[in-house]
Amino acid sequence: MDELQTYEEILSIRRVTKVVTGGKNLRFSVFVAVGDKNGRVGIGKGKAREVPLAIQKAIEKARKNMIQIPIIGTTIPHPVLAKFGAAKVLIKPAAEGTGVIAGSSVRKILELAGVKDVLAKILGSRNPITNAYATMEALKMLLDPYKYAEERGKEVQEIWPRSRKRK
Repeated sequence: MDELQTYEEILSIRRVTKVVTGGKNLRFSVFVAVGDKNGRVGIGKGKAREVPLAIQKAIEKARKNMIQIPIIGTTIPHPVLAKFGAAKVLIKPAAEGTGVIAGSSVRKILELAGVKDVLAKILGSRNPITNAYATMEALKMLLDPYKYAEERGKEVQEIWPRSRKRK
């Protein structure tokens, strides 16, 4: 498989310790988002004794977990609300030129996915990792407008008026 251009964004770096009889084992936990800015995005967590190795592991896991999301023009096809643990994320399509109006890890993930105009709100949790997982759950819930219209035997414009013809 040919390797496409991907962009990485570190969402969280934490120093974690495990207390053992000989003292404390120090490690680093890194959480990363990876995307191609063209509809594909993934997240991954890596742990190691040094930060660069943990980042490398997290990027590898994020690339393996990439998902494809439908994008109509510069936004998503419809609003979604997803829950993961205590975090809830609401993502709504926005008019062209609005920009990415979102906070913390949600903004980074949506930008890496290639969404240029969207409104998002984090409800419940302040943990960036939990919010990232909730965002990915929301993006998995998005319906592909072309498949959805085909299943219903209608034109895409009838269901999603803001959509354009497929390139």
